[in-house]
Amino acid sequence: MVIERFSQTVINSGVFRLYIAIGFFATLIFFTLNADFFTPMEMILGIILVTIILKGISNMMLSLIISLFSLDNKRSEFNFKYNEEKIQVMLNELSVKDVMDSNEKNLKKAN
Repeated sequence: MVIERFSQTVINSGVFRLYIAIGFFATLIFFTLNADFFTPMEMILGIILVTIILKGISNMMLSLIISLFSLDNKRSEFNFKYNEEKIQVMLNELSVKDVMDSNEKNLKKAN
């Protein structure tokens, strides 16, 4: 769930879309400036192939980021929260027990 949320955040940030768009327009400008050397069909195929390659590279980068994402920090944070909750429950039980004991002592003194 942590990795899914992280990868969704990275995808929604638009970094990879920006990367692909910059590559697309750079290729488009390259072929426009060098129009004397390429036919229109070569230009279209070149732009399409470069865009597909950049999309593949961005997917590989995302998978690399996910595979290198460390869950140790999240695991220790989860364990800390879990232990903190257990300690808080024990303290609550102890304080309730102390209040009950003091009430019993007060009742014994009153009798």
